[in-house]
Order: sequence, then structure tokens, then C-alpha cells
Amino acid sequence: MRIVTALLVALVLATTATVHAAGEPVVIGLSLPLSPPGDVVAGQLIRRGAELGADYVNAVMHGVGGRDVALAIEDDAGQPEQGVAAYRRLVGEKHAVAVTGYFHSSDNIAVNEVAKEVGVPTIGTQASAADVTARHYDIAFRTHAIDPVRADAFVRLVDKLKAKRVALIAETTDYGIGNVREFESRVKSDKPNVAETAITFDNKSTDLTPQLLQIKNWNPDLIINLGVGQPMDLIVDQATTLGLLPKTAMVVSYDAPIRPQWWQLHPKDGDGIYFVAYYSPQQKLSDAGQWFASAYQKKYNEPPVYSALQGFADVLVIAEAVARAKDTNSKKLIAALETGSFKGWTATPIAFPRADGIYWHNWSPPVLILHYTAAGQNWRDAPLIAQSSPKAL
Repeated sequence: MRIVTALLVALVLATTATVHAAGEPVVIGLSLPLSPPGDVVAGQLIRRGAELGADYVNAVMHGVGGRDVALAIEDDAGQPEQGVAAYRRLVGEKHAVAVTGYFHSSDNIAVNEVAKEVGVPTIGTQASAADVTARHYDIAFRTHAIDPVRADAFVRLVDKLKAKRVALIAETTDYGIGNVREFESRVKSDKPNVAETAITFDNKSTDLTPQLLQIKNWNPDLIINLGVGQPMDLIVDQATTLGLLPKTAMVVSYDAPIRPQWWQLHPKDGDGIYFVAYYSPQQKLSDAGQWFASAYQKKYNEPPVYSALQGFADVLVIAEAVARAKDTNSKKLIAALETGSFKGWTATPIAFPRADGIYWHNWSPPVLILHYTAAGQNWRDAPLIAQSSPKAL
């Protein structure tokens, strides 16, 4: 098996080194959750952003060294096995110079184990588990919030609510378990008077009543919903059916409630939810970000949300790195990513330092916790309850 793997890696490297002839498009790979159990809405939003990113590079930046950018897209369903297969197709068959779009942490982590041998870099778009970058692989980059920042925001919410008993309901993925581990560590060191319990579930589950009944019997002051995609929605709905909501405060651990679909899915039980967001409408956009917001509104008749902004920015980062490297060679591209400063959607430049621990190759936005206080409320009007950033840790 080692011999076969080595031969496959050599073939991919040889192919990648020879196909990028002058004038041919620079191919950027997208690996997205476009089918369940992945978060399909997130995949669609990231894809929208990436497609407009390619439009921006080609129309505004006039391509990369005289060459257009083209996207190659694969569905990873948020599953590690499918993600690895998607990465191999993108770099081996479609000759992508880098692969981005990763939303599910377990998928991104599994792919990086293959990518470190193949050599073609990845950029995690919305994958937050520590091991995406903590293993210090040269190929692994990320432009998203990491678990300790999220855990710090949760602890700040505990303070605001004066909660003494916190229950976490978490999927058994790198994302769910990683966030449980970080929160438990923070509570143990900083909040010894706060009791916590963690209940886990498989992310393919279609009924979480048993887990929620355990939580109800434990009588928490706050529930941290660490489901992603359909399980997150299921937790909200079934917690309402069981009488946990709205009596007990619940925070959704990522930004699904800012999506237009939130109030369609939760017209009666979405009010009162606390939720994570990664940017504020008051946050200053870069000139590219302003172009994107206008183009997105015109094309989709709604303002962009974070997942779309991230998809847009990651395509720009890769295109800028290729331009800086003046080459699509993977080693030169990685060197350009490590040493450059890149324009994304915010006014703050993106950079990937060779930093200690999980901050390796990582640029992180802040983590904000907002609160819906009325049914149908625009997330932009939801009050800010707590926030954290890497600088706060």
C-alpha cells in the first residue's frame, strides 16, 4: 500500500507540475458540502462567493499573469472519505493549484493528511477544529475562527447570563468534540463554580429526543448547541417540543441563524436564540469586499452573509498568492502564502504566519454572540451580547 500511495503521489505531483501551460486558466479547487449530511446551505453560500471571487479576479484584477481563474467544484458531503476523494480528483484530474471551501473540520483534517504528501495546499474556509492547523503542515492554511476563540466567547456568554449549569449537546466530529474539550478546559481553569455536562450524538441522527431528555433532567441554565446543519435545526425544534425552549437559554455555535432560511425553518422557535456570528454589519469592508457586497446583492437580491464572504476571499487569496509567486508550483505558492499579506473581504489584511500552536497558518475573524429578541428579526438588528478574538486570549 505504501508503494502504491507513493506512486500515486508522484503521479499527481508530476501532473501538477506540467499541466499549467501559459494561457491556460489557473484552476482553483472547491471542496464543498453540497449534499447531506453536510451543511448544504453553507456549501451553496461558499460556492456563490467563490464564483463571484473568480469573476472579480478575471474582470477587476485582469486575471493572474495574463491567465484567467477557473473553478473546479467537488461535493464532499462534509465526510472525510468523500473529502479525500474530492481532493485527489481536484489536484490529480482537474489540476487545481490549491483547494479551498472546506466547511466541516473532520473533512478538512482528513484531507490535510493526504495533502501533506501530495503537496498542493488547502485553505479551510469555515472549519474551526484545532487540528486543521495545529499539526503545522506546510500545506494547511485557514481563514476562520478557531475553537479557543469560540470557547472564550461562550465563557463570556456564561458570565453575561450568570449561568451556573451549562449543558453541551455535541456531534461526535472533530468540530463537536473539539469545542467540548476547549469549553471544558476553560471552565475548569477559569469558572470552577460553573457545572457543565456534555451529551454527544452521531451527526447522521434523525431523533435527538433521548439526548435532550437527559439535558432536561439535568436542568441547565444554558445549552450550547454543537450540531451542524440538519442536526442543529433538529436540536432547536425538538428542544422546543420537549419544553426546554424557550425556558432555557440556547446558543447555536455557528452562524446558521444569520442565513435567510432561518426564519423559514424556525418561524415559531427561532426567537430568543443566541447565536455565533463572525462579523458585524458595521465592520469596514475592503474595496474588494464592497465590490462583492454590491455584486452579490444584485445577483441574489439579498446581502451576503459570512460563508459567501469567506468563499469570495479565499479565491482572492489564492489568486493573489499565485500572482506573488509568479508560478503555480506548489512550493512557491506555499512560500507566497506564508510570507504575503492578502486582500480579503475585510479592511484587515489576511496573513498566514508560521505561529505557535493552533495559530499556525491561521487568520481568524472575531467571534460575536448575538441574540434574537423578536420573531423575524433581521440578524443585523440583533443585539451583541459577547465577543472574543485571538487578541483577547
